[in-house]
Order: sequence, then C-alpha cells, then structure tokens
Amino acid sequence: TAYPPPVLYVSGTIQPSDAFSIAIVGARKPSYYGVRTAEHLSQDAVEEGFTVVSGMARGIDSAAHKGALAGKGRTIAVLGSGLDIIYPPENKGLFQEIKENGAVVSEFSFGTCPFRQNFPRRNRIISGLALGVVIVEAGRDSGALITADFALEQGREVFAVPGEIENLLSQGTHGLIKQGARL
Repeated sequence: TAYPPPVLYVSGTIQPSDAFSIAIVGARKPSYYGVRTAEHLSQDAVEEGFTVVSGMARGIDSAAHKGALAGKGRTIAVLGSGLDIIYPPENKGLFQEIKENGAVVSEFSFGTCPFRQNFPRRNRIISGLALGVVIVEAGRDSGALITADFALEQGREVFAVPGEIENLLSQGTHGLIKQGARL
C-alpha cells in the first residue's frame, strides 16, 4: 500500500517549486546506455523546470541525480536508511551536492541501517513526491518496477524508456510499455 510516512527527515531544503517534479529510477547495475539516458533525461528535465527525484542508489538513481546537478537544477534523494547513514558509501560526495541543491529525505530515524526491506518502502515516497515516474532500465524483478506500481496506485504517470531487445535490463521497461506505460 502507498500509505504516507508519519514523518520525513530532511537535510537540505524543500521548495514550493519541488511540487513540479519527476522521478527517474532504474537498475543498480545499468548499461552505459542506461546511465547516459538517465543523465540526459535528468538534465533536460531540470532545464525545463522540473525537480528530479530518485533514490541515490548505485546505477540509474545516481546518474539521475548527477544529470540534474549537471543541469544546474534541483534534485531530491529519498534514502532507505537514516540521514546519518549514507548508502551506498561511495555517494558521500553526491549526498553533499544534493543537499546543497535540493534535499535528501528519509522516513527512517537516525541510526537506521539500509536494510533490504527499507527500499520498497522508500520507493513509495519517491513516486509520491513526483508527478510521474520514468523507469530507464529494469530487469524483470527490479525494484524500479515496485516504484512504478506505487506510482500507479498514487495516480501518477508511468513512463518507460525502451532498450535493446536482447538486454535483460530491458525486460522490465518493455513489460511496462506493453502494459500501457508512456514512452
């Protein structure tokens, strides 16, 4: 279910313009095509005035945040841990950049580790903060598809980027397109 969190912890700033946002999510081990696509879509989105929302995970999520920052726009990261536990650890610098150019948010209190079960819960917040969700690359069992499901429950638009037909990371996005996701 897409129940709202009782509280959100925020590092950085939330602005009224952040209501005009788009989520960009996908595979943690993307292809080069997926990374470039996420970066370009994010940069284009912020140049059009959108705030980019993602999960600061490895792969597509990090690429989405980096694209937004490269476009000199705002971005919001939603964590699956407390704000004091940066995960993945290699995103420490990205965390700082995001909070200076947007916000890092979490429903989890300080000290909460990035347990596996936290990430599906986090995904409902990613979709809830956005007008729509773009899935760049996703395997058949990708967590990004959970975000798409939450988006549909919340009445958000779902978009999917087509990929190479032989790439396993295209199975999830192509499945979404078959189900009616917009290109």
